[in-house]
Amino acid sequence: MSRKLTVVLSQAPGKNPAKRGLEESLAAALIMEPGVDVSIVPNLYDMGPDHTGRMFLESVPGDMVVLSWLFPRAAFWLLDRDGIKGQFGITLLKPPADDEEEKEKEKPLEGIGATGTIPDRHIYTLDLRDFNKAEPYVNEIRRIIAEATERIRQKAIDKAVANPVMISLGLPSKNGHAEPTIALPMFNADDLLAPANRRWYPVIDYNRCTNCLECLDFCLFGVYGVDSFDRILTENQDQCKKGCPACSRVCPQTAIMFPEYKTPTIAGADVGAIGGLKIDLSKLFGGGDTVDALTAAVAERDRELVADGRDAVGLAVGIPKRQTGKSQQPKDDLDRLVDDLDLLGL
Repeated sequence: MSRKLTVVLSQAPGKNPAKRGLEESLAAALIMEPGVDVSIVPNLYDMGPDHTGRMFLESVPGDMVVLSWLFPRAAFWLLDRDGIKGQFGITLLKPPADDEEEKEKEKPLEGIGATGTIPDRHIYTLDLRDFNKAEPYVNEIRRIIAEATERIRQKAIDKAVANPVMISLGLPSKNGHAEPTIALPMFNADDLLAPANRRWYPVIDYNRCTNCLECLDFCLFGVYGVDSFDRILTENQDQCKKGCPACSRVCPQTAIMFPEYKTPTIAGADVGAIGGLKIDLSKLFGGGDTVDALTAAVAERDRELVADGRDAVGLAVGIPKRQTGKSQQPKDDLDRLVDDLDLLGL
């Protein structure tokens, strides 16, 4: 039995003509590709648990490629938090980068890892902002199809070797008979593309998170909680304040992402992989030292507290003692540039 690769195209919010044009050309090209099942859903970040697009994603049993307008790390952990789990599929599709950028990549930290049972399948997340033409994505999906097909073939061979009764390389089973085909639910294309309301909430990268719970102490809006094993989770996402990334700034391991924030590290870019921008704004504009991450986070939290009719608390609440006098996780130059422009009102 031949198994098709599920490719999901997540639309950008809004109606940007350039983005829509790339989405349409990609969909047209992929529909013609053998071995591919193509589906289109709204923006991944916006779909709630009752949206048909989300239910479709939850129903996909095997390997999957997701093309979205998000950084791959953010898209993968966004899917994971929605219960769409798998192994992180390594892609060879990379945006144009110079050698200096490649040298600045940081080795991944050892976090507490994803929760629950991880299915034996791979999820590949591709960023639609990397290229403005469909061809690079189509070529990479062809490579992924070959990789996934070989993986399935090898698993079948390994099972057949372990149990010689299984001679079929299609769907072998313990009794030597083909396993029954699983009937997947059908989804109407119009339902898949039903509008989804804009949302704002943190996404946790559990490969980086060490469960220090500093975000739980810092956030005063009840967004975070812990599960039965005392592991941090986003418990009440709709209580998060739109546009506020303060908890991401205080995370020592850069494990908290807001996928649609304007600065790359907070939005989920590979930490340490963004280089090439060497501008000292304090000198450029004749100012003093730039605002550090903790000071910016406290100011953002106080702003939201006041907007809620509550009192600002400054550094008096939720700042771990071990952070006192200690500089925050270093930010990349592009993050500092955008933050400084924000503070200057530009």
